Order: sequence, then C-alpha cells, then structure tokens
Amino acid sequence: MKRKMATVLSVMTIGTTLIAGCGSGESGGNGAQTTPGASSPASSAAAGGAKKVEIFSWWTGAGEEAGLKGLIDLFKTKNKDIELVNAAVAGGAGTNAKAVLASRMQGGDPPGTFQVHGGAELNTGWVAAGKMEVLNDLYEKEGWKDKFPKDLIDLVSKDGSIYSVPVNIHRGNVLFYNKKVFDANGLKAPKTFDEFFQAADALKAKGITPLALGDKEPWTATMIFENVLLGTLGPDDYMKLWTGEISFEDAKVKQSLETFKKMLTYTNKDHAARNWQDAAQLVAKGDAAMNIMGDWAKGYFTTDLKLKANEDFGWAATPNTENSFMVITDTFGLPKGVKDPEAVKEFLKVLGSVEGQDVFNPLKGSIPARTDADTGKYDAYGKQTIEEFKKSKLTPSMAHGSAAPEGFVTQANQAMTIFVTKGDVEQTAKMLQQAAAASGMKK
Repeated sequence: MKRKMATVLSVMTIGTTLIAGCGSGESGGNGAQTTPGASSPASSAAAGGAKKVEIFSWWTGAGEEAGLKGLIDLFKTKNKDIELVNAAVAGGAGTNAKAVLASRMQGGDPPGTFQVHGGAELNTGWVAAGKMEVLNDLYEKEGWKDKFPKDLIDLVSKDGSIYSVPVNIHRGNVLFYNKKVFDANGLKAPKTFDEFFQAADALKAKGITPLALGDKEPWTATMIFENVLLGTLGPDDYMKLWTGEISFEDAKVKQSLETFKKMLTYTNKDHAARNWQDAAQLVAKGDAAMNIMGDWAKGYFTTDLKLKANEDFGWAATPNTENSFMVITDTFGLPKGVKDPEAVKEFLKVLGSVEGQDVFNPLKGSIPARTDADTGKYDAYGKQTIEEFKKSKLTPSMAHGSAAPEGFVTQANQAMTIFVTKGDVEQTAKMLQQAAAASGMKK
C-alpha cells in the first residue's frame, strides 16, 4: 500500500457503542441461527473436552458463504483434530448477527471468533470494552508484520496492540453495469455525474431501469449517498465531515443530496421491497443497467450467478471517485474467555495465510489483505482492484462502521430512509448535522 492511511485511521477510531458497526452488504440466504443467551454449540462441546472452534459471522450467501466454506475446508485439511462450527446468522446486513453477538458477549458466552470490521467497529467497540485478546504474539510468530500493509495493521490495532486478523479488502465505491445492455445502447461506463445522468436518460428512453436499488435495508441507500458525498466533496473534504471540520449543512453536502435525489428518480419502483442481492439480480438479468454496491456484488455475480467479468458485467468507480478507494475490511480476532484460545489461533493462522486469503477472496469478490498473495488466482476485476488499492486515496465507509460512531450511522440510515421517500434536502442536512453534533463530531 503506497498511500498512507493516517488520516483515515484517526477518523476510524471515533467512539462507538459496544455493539458498534454497520454491516457490510453481506447478508441473505440461510445460515445457522444462534439464540441470544443460549449456550453455543462450540461452548457446550468444549466443556466436554472436544476441540471445537465456533466461527460467528453473517456470511450466509452471495459469494461470502462459498468463501467461508473454502476457508473451513482448508482448515480441515490442516487441523483434523479441531472441528469448526459455522455459526453464521442470516439477514439484516449483519444487524441480526450483531444483536446476537452483543447478547452473548455480555452474557459471558463469546464465540471462538467473530466477524468485525477494522476501524471504529473493532477498536472503539469491542477493544475499548475490554473484550478482545492481544494478538501481537501471533503476528510475530507468523511473520505477518511484513506481509500485511502497516496501515492495515494500524487499522486493527489500538495503543500499539493488535486485536484482529484482516482476511480481505472490499471497495465500497463501485458502479457495476450490465455490459451487454451498455454495448447494445452504445454506452460507456460513466465517470462523472453528468455522464451518469446522460446514460440514465438514454436507458430510461429505451424502457430500461437505469439504476437498480434494493433498500429494504437502509444501508444500501446510505452507501450511494456516501459515494455521492465522496464524488462531490473529494476525499480530503469527505474526511473533514467525520472530524467536524465541515458541517453536514455545508453547501456541498446539500449539493450531494440534490444529486442523490435526482439519482433516485432513475431507480426501480419496487426498491423498498428488495435487498441488495435482488437489485444485483436486476442488473444480471438486464432488467436494470447499473447498480452501486460494494464489490461483494462482484462475488455474487461470479460465484452465485456464474457471470463473467468484462463479458456479462463491467465496472467503474462511482462518479467522480476514480482515484479514491472506499475501504471496508473484514477481520477476525480472539475474544476473551473462549474455551480453547489456541484452537482459535489455529483458525486465525489459516485465515491470515496466503493460501487462506487466496481461497477466500476470489469467491467473496474482495481482494487479499496480504501484499504477497497470488494475483494469478484473481480475475480481471480482482487484478485491477489490487492495483488501484495501491495507488488510490483511501477513505473510510460511513455505512459500514469505519468513518463515524455507531450512533451517527444509525441516525444517518434513518435520515436516508426518510429522504428516499420525501426528498427534503434541508431537513435531511439538518438531521445529519444534529446527529453529528450528538455523536461528538462538532466543528
């Protein structure tokens, strides 16, 4: 990683509540449910002397489930005496899983390891609450300090101690499009807002839905808005939103809301009844032309729907963000109080290995967190994203728990839900600024 994330990191450590973090888009499908307060399968088994590690996540579909299964299968070949329990909780873009996790952690029944986003969600959530073990010794033994970018290690560290292992890097500012629809209509991927609206008008005139949206869960609308903010303010001023140096009632924020409002007029009418996978399907089938989503959608396209990159679908950075990279990283750590911490570390070793990252990420749609992964295992999208990550300006995602406190993210999602329906720019800007002030992000 050539660019430094010092500014990003200072923003990513803004305070959150104990159950901090907004989920990445990975949700859906059928996963093993864990009842809040109940004894986990791994805990019960461990009490009887068996070696088991419970992996807690919300990876239950759309490429992520396949990636997790790949990690589990790889682990089994290396650790035949340890059983892995997949305790994924489906639905709600991680909301359901985080509620269950909070109940278990507070009740003294932690899973062996759990999915958590690097940045505020980890550091000012579970680490600040004293719920995580330090992993510096594991990093030393595995030689990871030279294999993960320093800035990424900083992202999973607090006060010099490392608390989790990154398995991937996702990009949040991606516009995916149906390549055959674009080619048939003589269109190119839009790089600016003006080009986006020109393409949208051309598609709408042909009876094609320009922009697929599934905001049954409001974070998807929040994602589009944060990308419009990034494209309007630029990365430097976007960062100033989270430190209070720029108000959410600033003229450029209101301009972003106006742009977002206009974009919403080109979406499918049933967007409120669809989730992100449903919206991606519209693009896959050619019923819609574009979808703004994190690159877990790429994993959905290639792993679940068997589409081919640069043939069935294309991609570009969202309008005006070509040289920016909205960073989202999934990580796993070691909670305090687990029954068999050494067995958990064996899983973390696989997760942080070259082999583990190269099994997981091509299926998930993400890129490896390690700098020495085998790029030959990645398709055209993966190769391009790996290179762009090295040279782009890195910015944290608000929608996925890295840029702002959880209280702000919750209120921002509420504001976006109201805005999608009413479109009141002044009211929404005021709501966002009030949320920022309440969260301590004052000018």
